[in-house]
Amino acid sequence: MKAINLARNIVKMRHEKGMTQEDLANYIGVSKSSVSKWETGQSYPDITFLPQLATLFNISIDELIGYEPQMCTEDIRKLYVKLSADFASKPFDEVLESCREIAKKYYSCFPLLFHMGALLVNNSMESGDREKTLSVLSEAKKLFVRVKTESEDAELVQMALNMEACCALMMGNPNEVIELLEDTSHKIFSSESLLASAYQMLGKSKEAKMILQIAMYQHMSILFGALTDYLMLCTDNPEHYDKTFKRANDIAEAFNLKKLHPTMLMKLYIVAAQGYAMLGSTERVLEILEKYTELVTSDIYPLQLKGDEYFYLIDQWIEELDLGNTLPRSEKVIRKSMADGVIKNPAFTILADDIRFKRIVEKLNNNCWEQDNP
Repeated sequence: MKAINLARNIVKMRHEKGMTQEDLANYIGVSKSSVSKWETGQSYPDITFLPQLATLFNISIDELIGYEPQMCTEDIRKLYVKLSADFASKPFDEVLESCREIAKKYYSCFPLLFHMGALLVNNSMESGDREKTLSVLSEAKKLFVRVKTESEDAELVQMALNMEACCALMMGNPNEVIELLEDTSHKIFSSESLLASAYQMLGKSKEAKMILQIAMYQHMSILFGALTDYLMLCTDNPEHYDKTFKRANDIAEAFNLKKLHPTMLMKLYIVAAQGYAMLGSTERVLEILEKYTELVTSDIYPLQLKGDEYFYLIDQWIEELDLGNTLPRSEKVIRKSMADGVIKNPAFTILADDIRFKRIVEKLNNNCWEQDNP
């Protein structure tokens, strides 16, 4: 962890003052070579020089030192996994306080702040209280705003903006979401084909295939997610609803999402069942919920991002993601949410006395119980 940025700051401040290394050396009373070593990180100024340097540059000693604790990707991943598990097994407030302390300590480590915010969002509903959930979402939002406004990583900034909007939506502020995202570009620019062609020209076939596999995986995920979200907008047109659900199912079958990414298919089933409930099609609701239950109680654990026999070159890419193949919540919390998504879903209240629905509820409850009693 490189937390001290003194060398960088001396160079920056000296240039802003229009001073040469020799000018600074004369001012402090040291040799030019000493200043050179300070600026290249070969040595640090004597502690007694720090007030003099800070005064010269009109900043505090803390600003001069530039103390910014950073955490590497691997450590962020391990910490996220630990805290995610803690949210599933320890008192909510205790884990929340740990997250706050970590965020405060690493307030200038923007990747860490982003994932702390994501952790809070993904576990906010576990607070058990609506007002507390809103408060946690507000805390997460502030972290995303800091990342958005302070980070120099363009990709991280965009991700933070999206998560800020996500928080606003979960807090019931749709106008804020529109304000944040309406002016963002709707055009999609893809460089994967050019990059793959370049690798192919160099005779690097494996690299070319990997680039395109990663692209197909991501675009497939985006398309499937969009179809799932679009489905709920189609309840005003039953025929269009059926067509949309069929297209999503066709993609799921074509890419074998039951094995490749079952959590995406789970969301589709819940959304589709809710929609058919609104359309008054009880038989379709039960049919889809039975498929959902069969999926979530099948051999899909441990849940993790991974490739398969088709996407056989993407595992390295997944491993290089900030959280690797780790899912955003612990498996215990995920299994519970799988059951709650049906049992506590008001859309399915009318099915409470149906024998098929009772079997579904029993299987889902047993699936949660298996996690606590492996």
